Amino acid sequence: MKQSELLKGILPAIITPVDKDEVFAPATYKKLVESVYAAGVHGLYVCGQTGEGLLQSVKQRKLVAEESVKHSPTGKHVIVHVGAYSTRDAVELSSHASSIGVSAISSLPPLGPYSFPEIKAYYEAVASASKVPLLVYYFPETFPAIKTAEQILELCTIPNVIGLKFTDFDLYRMRLLKNNGAVIFNGRDEVLTAGLLMGADGGIGSFYNIIPELFVEVYSCTQKGNWPAALIAQDRINAIIQLTLNFPMMAALKQILQWMGIDCGRCIAPRQVLSAAQSAELRKQLEAIQFQFDRTA
Repeated sequence: MKQSELLKGILPAIITPVDKDEVFAPATYKKLVESVYAAGVHGLYVCGQTGEGLLQSVKQRKLVAEESVKHSPTGKHVIVHVGAYSTRDAVELSSHASSIGVSAISSLPPLGPYSFPEIKAYYEAVASASKVPLLVYYFPETFPAIKTAEQILELCTIPNVIGLKFTDFDLYRMRLLKNNGAVIFNGRDEVLTAGLLMGADGGIGSFYNIIPELFVEVYSCTQKGNWPAALIAQDRINAIIQLTLNFPMMAALKQILQWMGIDCGRCIAPRQVLSAAQSAELRKQLEAIQFQFDRTA
């Protein structure tokens, strides 16, 4: 079976725990990784936006990647996000990740007012530096330089590019890409069920850190063709998402994990923590919908 055919399932865009000096906290990371694997996820998506990869040094990102492989059971996928502000750093991260046993690498487009030819050249350099497949990234809300299906398909013709992480609500476009043979991971947590119906091979998302079992349930139900049950789980997911997005998302997710017994530290600056009032209100609202903080109960 081809490597691309094996890339599927539920992968948390895993949060990177840090200490008060914004230095990676490996012991806490091990605890977080073990908690999501205990829920049945199929792997990890490392140092993406949720993992605050772009805010970390190349040296630290390499360490996070190594710890991810170290603590992933046999048969699980580790996809390392290697995107960086410079092609040089992205190439270095790509080469490193592909040498430590990951399943694939991935990269956001370079951040800035770059032309599509510049972005394509960036991806060509990253792909050529890797021994494992590359997933490009479609996120038009934040990275509008890639905005058409034709552009994505052109990127998918680059040697070693097998598909993409698709973070958008335009599932018609997702289906067009899937029909052209791309490996696709749904990136909008709110529409995982619909994304799987439209052909996504799996999902990668932020809320997978705090409710991985619900995303695993959605995936499991869809694989069995039990779409009504998948929608029930999706509705539960969306109630939690809708509530949490009333607050700064990353700060809220880290606060929730702390309440769950996994203290990942504060967000990396310039992101800020929740105020005391925000924290109290978030807790109140989560309790009102009976969010389960203790997953051992």
